[in-house]
Amino acid sequence: MSETPAAGELGNRIRTDQPHTARIWNYWLGGKDNYAVDQEVGEQIRGLHPGIGEYARADRQFLQRAVRYLVAECGMRQFLDIGTGLPTADNTHEVAQRIAPESRVVYVDNDPIVLAHAAALLTSTPEGRTSYLDEDLRDTDTILARARQLLDFDQPVALILLGVVIFIEDDEEAHHIVRRLMDALPAGSHLVLSHTITRPDMPDVDTAVAFWNEHGTPKLTQRAPEAVAGFFDGLQLLGPGVVSCNHWHPAPGDVALGEEVAMYGGVARKR
Repeated sequence: MSETPAAGELGNRIRTDQPHTARIWNYWLGGKDNYAVDQEVGEQIRGLHPGIGEYARADRQFLQRAVRYLVAECGMRQFLDIGTGLPTADNTHEVAQRIAPESRVVYVDNDPIVLAHAAALLTSTPEGRTSYLDEDLRDTDTILARARQLLDFDQPVALILLGVVIFIEDDEEAHHIVRRLMDALPAGSHLVLSHTITRPDMPDVDTAVAFWNEHGTPKLTQRAPEAVAGFFDGLQLLGPGVVSCNHWHPAPGDVALGEEVAMYGGVARKR
């Protein structure tokens, strides 16, 4: 089920002369899986929006808090994490299996940079399982069919979509993708989603995104907070709702962040 293409094939897909979202995000998080071109553009974006590093960290902390909550408070033991990004400390399976070693996680990404590091996502406790799929978010039917090889779709699954729907420009297509994935999951499943926002009092965010879309790949789309909340329509939204990621059940040990970041997220349950 897991895929590890030959090094030559991956090399042909990886552009080291062009800045890339996953690598810049990794740079902002203090990682080492990035190149000079990513660092340069990352610093240019930081100059336009000094708080960019904070919302990268906030999004990562949101993932960890949401997974802990779903495992400890909601009894979730299965996760479908689409748009995985580069591995860092406390990936989904590590957080989940620390509490419930039998947890199963399927990671999905079509970025060759992420795929090259997928081995870090395939470690697992003996009781649990992890797997990785090289698939595009838009190909929902293939993702669901292949995820069923590891996950039991008769039991609740937590669908994780962190900072990935931003790459679907068309609103109707973006909502269709989220609905299609959630419709395939049974009652008791959960949606965890985060998204870059646009808001009148955060003009530097818009400037930074415009710069990125001019120079980087892939292009991303901002949405207003109420539009992000729309992805949870028809689901039971858990408190505190769709909020700045650093306001979603902050933990005592989390690094202190600003009052608001331009990354909003929420968690909801399928009835």
